[in-house]
Amino acid sequence: MESPYDKLLGVAATVAGYIGGRTLNPTYEDICTGATGHAEAVEVAYDPEKISYEKLLETFWRNIDPTTRNRQFADRGTQYRTAIFYHDARQKEQAEKSKVDMERSGRFDAPIVTEIVPATVFYPAEDYHQDYYKKNSVHYQCYRDGSGRTQYLKKIWGEK
Repeated sequence: MESPYDKLLGVAATVAGYIGGRTLNPTYEDICTGATGHAEAVEVAYDPEKISYEKLLETFWRNIDPTTRNRQFADRGTQYRTAIFYHDARQKEQAEKSKVDMERSGRFDAPIVTEIVPATVFYPAEDYHQDYYKKNSVHYQCYRDGSGRTQYLKKIWGEK
């Protein structure tokens, strides 16, 4: 999920990591068990003078499958659940509105199960996870296509 945000004017930085769990300082190996309660996530630093929170939400929805619980394409487990972690009441309200808009859009054949929950401590992932799509571009693209993500997003949203 770093890639779509990194392309947006107004996004200063993205950090891959883990949030929403019980274990302090989890590692990738820890969260892969599904026992820590964390979700893999991306923290987005942005300039609200250049890009709106609504645009960040739109980017989120356009890059996930919000209808599958505890799964994103080939990845399965609670660590792959889709969630929006909000920091204040305004973000919560905007996130909930965006979810309702997606539910009403008619684009999806199943109910949206994406969680909207308060942000907890965010733990940056290990260095080898940061900018993975850049560091391992061929592998990333093969995985993206092989997992069905590319085809699903094209089906739901059409060509970019």
